[in-house]
Amino acid sequence: MKIFDVHTHPTFEAGRTDYDGVNEVVTYASTLGVEGMVVLGDVLLYGRTPSVKDVQAINSKTAELAEWFPDYLHGFCFLNPLLGESFVVDETERCISQLGFKGIKLEICNNARDDVMGPVMEQARKLNVPVLQHTADQTIIQEREFHTDPADTAWLGRQHPDVDIIMAHLTACGKRGVMEIADVPNVRLDTSAFQPVSGLVEFAVMHLGADRVIYGSDLLIRDLPTQIGRVKHARIDDADKQKIFFDNAVSLLFDR
Repeated sequence: MKIFDVHTHPTFEAGRTDYDGVNEVVTYASTLGVEGMVVLGDVLLYGRTPSVKDVQAINSKTAELAEWFPDYLHGFCFLNPLLGESFVVDETERCISQLGFKGIKLEICNNARDDVMGPVMEQARKLNVPVLQHTADQTIIQEREFHTDPADTAWLGRQHPDVDIIMAHLTACGKRGVMEIADVPNVRLDTSAFQPVSGLVEFAVMHLGADRVIYGSDLLIRDLPTQIGRVKHARIDDADKQKIFFDNAVSLLFDR
């Protein structure tokens, strides 16, 4: 079964960033059936609110990785929306229009409901790319001032129905997260995050449909075989597994 991984950080936390180190990651993933990956960058390398130079450096490193493995690694443009509209416009134009990145990545600089999200979503609409929003249940973490809850990602989707959004981290969002986005058709869910939870993939498919669930691993943070096993051993049919593992991501990123 073919796999495309929509959520990876091949150089996370200042690990090996040289060609040989990244090649090890690509080679290992390939042995497990992964045929391509989205590179989201080392998004916490400079802390929660990186500067203009920091964001540019993260995205330039992503571009370098994609240049090393052009048929395998595909970049997303990491942004700090707090840096303002002018920078958001300039950096998305650089990353997407010039460097060929396939989407926008948002982490924990701000909550998805904040006004600073407006220019980000407008650029996503203008450039016709999806937005991957880091999301986690804030009843557990309780950092909602800057950390996005599933209800916030659902709100963002309702405010921008013409922008495709990927809500990250199935197991960090849980069943409530699935239900928060159930009636927001432009919001999809990636399967990445903690250890597998029995029945959670099945729950997502039941309430969202397999077309709105996308495989992601959160590599290097998470163990790749475990993340693959979450979907591979879910009690859903093979056609739905193939959608989740490969078809949905390829359609979203390359058939626009």
